[in-house]
Amino acid sequence: MMRRRSLLIGGGLGALALGGAAWAGWQRRRAAADMSDYAAGLRAPLPVPATSRDLIRYATLAANGHNTQPWLFRPDAQGIDILPDFTRRTPVVDPDDHHLFASLGCAAENLALAARARGQSGEIAFDPEGGGKLRVDLRSAPVVDTALFDAIPLRQSTRSDYDGSAVSAADLSQLATAAAVEGVDLILITERGQIEQLRDLVIAGNSAQMADPAFVAELMHWLRFNPAAAMTPGDGLYSAASGNPAMPDWLAPRLFDMVFTARAENAKYARQIATSSGIAVFVSARDEPEHWVQAGRACQRFSLQATALGLKTAYINQPVEVSALRADLAALVGLPGRRPDIVMRFGRASAMPMSARRPAEAVMV
Repeated sequence: MMRRRSLLIGGGLGALALGGAAWAGWQRRRAAADMSDYAAGLRAPLPVPATSRDLIRYATLAANGHNTQPWLFRPDAQGIDILPDFTRRTPVVDPDDHHLFASLGCAAENLALAARARGQSGEIAFDPEGGGKLRVDLRSAPVVDTALFDAIPLRQSTRSDYDGSAVSAADLSQLATAAAVEGVDLILITERGQIEQLRDLVIAGNSAQMADPAFVAELMHWLRFNPAAAMTPGDGLYSAASGNPAMPDWLAPRLFDMVFTARAENAKYARQIATSSGIAVFVSARDEPEHWVQAGRACQRFSLQATALGLKTAYINQPVEVSALRADLAALVGLPGRRPDIVMRFGRASAMPMSARRPAEAVMV
């Protein structure tokens, strides 16, 4: 009798554990659904006519380092200024604010494309005063609705394995044409031997970064391990967008320290590069903020054209971020003496969950 009672108690505890696991699973699914709805709302179609706030929302969907969104927008009757938000710097990985200004270029390109699609000029100008800012003109102009504009809410940095299939010469030509921005050279690498040489630079850069405790701490600051952690601030690197499972905040840092190793990360980058169709390297003519902005514009246009063609893109910027590797990268792409700006792989893959963005009101001044 006593034995039967203990079996019943054990069965009750097992059922309770299974019920708890089912509840936790339901909570995770609900949170993921909430995150999906939240991301879809940020990417809702641009209304006609579009207000400055609407245009700014589309601008914030641009690529940017660590998803820090280091920008502020100041609209007036004639246009919108885009200002650097230095409170969102990443001084370890980006000590001279190169990526920050490239991110402003990405946002300016989105804003200009959205403005033109709603009958405004969308001309972009750089003003060096006060460290540098951008101006996007909004004078009345003929409507220019393009595939790049249509791709804005669909573009993402897809940090996953690709399928390794080749991209046609016609599509490569379209990518190069879309990314043609004054003062920026685009080098497309599709030959496997050269891709492997670049892979070695990525792994060398990744190893150097992961050996730096300050780099790891800065990265950790911007990681968001679950939907609530991503939606609340509206920024940061959402784990599910990189194919990682959601975890509670109390557990994630402990597991992060166990699994985030140079060996594991290097193996991941080697595999992801091997499955990519090619690599795009953007090199601006001069090493200064105005040209960093131009590089950002070029890479944003490239990634939007890739999205329009059914391709995915993701950044592999380690050879740019580790200064000791820049000369090797410049030599590899045939531009010795220049500073490479951005490295991006491309190919075909399924879409990943979308990352967070702050609402337009949070970035308007």
